[in-house]
Amino acid sequence: MRKKSKQQFIKFMWAIAALFAFVLFFTFAIYSPVAKSVNFVINPGDSVNVVARRVAGEKIVLNDSVFKIAIRLNGGRVQAGEYEIPRGASALRIAKIFSHGKIATVDILIPEGLTLRQVRDLLANSKYLSGDVECDSGQRWGAVCQISDGDIFPDTYRVARGTSRMAVLDLAYKKMQDIKKKFFVAGNVPPAPLRNWNDVLILASIVQRETPKKSEMRIVASVYLNRLRRGMRLQADPTVIYALTDGYGDMQGAPLLRDHLKLDSPYNTYRNSGLPPAPIANVGMHAIRAVMNPANTNYLFFVADGRGGHKFSTDFEGHLKNRLDWREIKRQKNPELQDVFK
Repeated sequence: MRKKSKQQFIKFMWAIAALFAFVLFFTFAIYSPVAKSVNFVINPGDSVNVVARRVAGEKIVLNDSVFKIAIRLNGGRVQAGEYEIPRGASALRIAKIFSHGKIATVDILIPEGLTLRQVRDLLANSKYLSGDVECDSGQRWGAVCQISDGDIFPDTYRVARGTSRMAVLDLAYKKMQDIKKKFFVAGNVPPAPLRNWNDVLILASIVQRETPKKSEMRIVASVYLNRLRRGMRLQADPTVIYALTDGYGDMQGAPLLRDHLKLDSPYNTYRNSGLPPAPIANVGMHAIRAVMNPANTNYLFFVADGRGGHKFSTDFEGHLKNRLDWREIKRQKNPELQDVFK
C-alpha cells in the first residue's frame, strides 16, 4: 500500500512539474498581450530595468519580472533604437529583438527623375525620418551640404526608422559618387560631342525627364546627340520647365505654352545652343546607359503620342505631322487652351 502511495506521489509531483514547466513556457514563449503591431523606442543609456518597467507599463509584456528574465535568457542587455514589435510577440521574442538590436527599418524610395527640391520635399514628408532636410551651421554633413541636381542617385534606401533626412541624402550622394568613380575606372568614353561625366549627366537628366519608358531612352538620347552634332538647338521642354519653376521641375498641372519658350534663361534650350549648364534632375542607370550607348538612328525630332510614349521623325515635315496629331490630342483634353499650346 505504501509503495503504491509513493508511486502516486511521484506521479503527482511530475504532473506538478510538467504543469509548472508548461506555465513557464506559455508565459515566456507563447503568451502575448500585444494585440497589434506597436512601435517602441529604447533611448541611449536606458537600462534593462528602465525598459522592463516601460514595456510592462505599456502592456507589451505580462510584467517587468517576466521581461527581465527573458532578457537574461537572451544575453542580459538591450540595444538603443526604434523597434516594431509585431502582433502576438511573446516576452522571449521581444527580448531577442531588443538584445540583438533588430531595429525597425523603412524603405525610402527616391524615384528617378526628381529634382533635388522634389527629393527634399519627399524626405520632409516622410514620417519615418527625423531632422531637417537642409544643412545649417550646427550640422556637419560635409560635401552633401553643397549638392545640386545630378549629385544624388535615385534608389530605394533601407534605413532605421528615425534616421535623419540628411543621412538619407548623404547615402544617395555617396552612391552617385561611387557610380562616378566606377565610370572613370572603367575608362568609359562619352559619345561625341559629349566631353565628360558632367555632360553625360546633363543629357541623361534631359532624357530622364523626357520619357518614363526605359525602352525609349536610347532613342531619345540618339535624337539629342544627333541634334548636337548638327549644331541644332536641343529644344527640350524639360529644360524650360526647370527654368520656369526655379529648379523644382513640376508645372503642377499647368501646360507649357508657346510664350514660355521665350524665357531668358541659360536652361532654355529653345533659345540657347548646346547643353544647359547643369543637370535638371537626378538620374538612374537606365538614363546614363542610354546616353553612353544611344540607339543608332537618324532621328532629329520627337513628340508625345498621347499614350505615354513618343513618335520620332527624321525630318521637319514628319515632325509637323506628328505635332498636329499631338495638338489635336491636347485640344481634345483641354479645349479652352487650344490657341495657346506650343
